Amino acid sequence: MDSTAVRWRRRLLESTRGRVVALLRRSAQTVSELAAALDLTDNAVRLHLSALERDGLVEQHGVRREGAGKPAHVYRTTAAAEALFPKPYDRVLAALLALLEEQHGREQVEAWLHEVGERLGRPVAATSGCLRERAEHAAAVLTDLGGLAEVQEDENGLRLQGYGCPLGALAAVYPSTCRLAEALVSELVGAPVVEECEHGERPRCGFRIVASA
Repeated sequence: MDSTAVRWRRRLLESTRGRVVALLRRSAQTVSELAAALDLTDNAVRLHLSALERDGLVEQHGVRREGAGKPAHVYRTTAAAEALFPKPYDRVLAALLALLEEQHGREQVEAWLHEVGERLGRPVAATSGCLRERAEHAAAVLTDLGGLAEVQEDENGLRLQGYGCPLGALAAVYPSTCRLAEALVSELVGAPVVEECEHGERPRCGFRIVASA
């Protein structure tokens, strides 16, 4: 994750709304419980919860009776809220790839990555449509994965251009992971593709579709 995203998430988690999310991550709570923990009024907590619900980070999860009063709504974090918290996926995968390359060599690791890409693409591959339509489908899948891709056409045919990389920092350190993306896109399009990714500090996906139809 780049430094800008890290700073943005840190600022969010250090804000009052971030503290609400952190409390609800520990356990589902009512408005009054959150208000007591945060030293806020119930109305202030409701405003924060409303904004967090709108952003898809918090949801109502049943009711709980508090004393002799009316049952109170209980809130909890959604699955999407987990994305706010740091995850060591890139470091774990990088260490795993380093170990596999040491023990089995880069060529074998690239072959495994290619197979993984095929397996990931097979269930969501385009099953009909012309080549352009299948390419648009592949671009949509890459965008959903974080690659922000579009279909381009030039004198050499169709090309998928990404403005990000689903594999992020991992691809910057291990460009061989592009074999996975190449196989994934080939499965999605239903045609051979050639990887033309931009590597370096800010990798971007790129794939030339080499089929004629």
